[in-house]
Amino acid sequence: MTEFFEGRVIVQTGDITSMQVDAVVNAANSGLMGGGGVDGAIHRKGGPKILEECKEIRNHQYPEGLPAGKAVLTGGGSLPASHVIHTVGPVWHGGNREEDKTLENAYLNSLKIAMETGLKTIAFPAVSTGIYGFPKSRAAVIVHRVLKAFLAHNNLPQTVYLVFYSTSDEKTFLDTLRTENLE
Repeated sequence: MTEFFEGRVIVQTGDITSMQVDAVVNAANSGLMGGGGVDGAIHRKGGPKILEECKEIRNHQYPEGLPAGKAVLTGGGSLPASHVIHTVGPVWHGGNREEDKTLENAYLNSLKIAMETGLKTIAFPAVSTGIYGFPKSRAAVIVHRVLKAFLAHNNLPQTVYLVFYSTSDEKTFLDTLRTENLE
């Protein structure tokens, strides 16, 4: 476990579905109906209430699906977290389709929802760095920049957890920050 920004950001390896925080962030697909990876794990452990709320969002707010970079809030169902913030990160296409900006917006819009809802603690997975193929080191720099700027001007969330699925992914994130002198 490593801390940044006076302890407001905690980097660790673990199971995001077991985090006892106000909200976990779901690296969702635009359909919001569950899927593989983090998305599937959150839906499986959180149970049918999350899916019911996602269907309502699709029916009333985003009938065509949640656009990449946007975020929405549901309850946490059976998760230890009381809420889930669903965000859609970009699929990597080589960096020529505004993937960096879309990833930045996915994190920023999730943080804004946490702040506006009064949530004190939030846990993020490594959005878009799995099956969506976003380069992990590139994502690390973007996430660091977004968190630094957002937390400098906002008191909420008080604590942000960056929860990596594997120790190698956590190591890649931390090594990238060291290499880029962003510690």
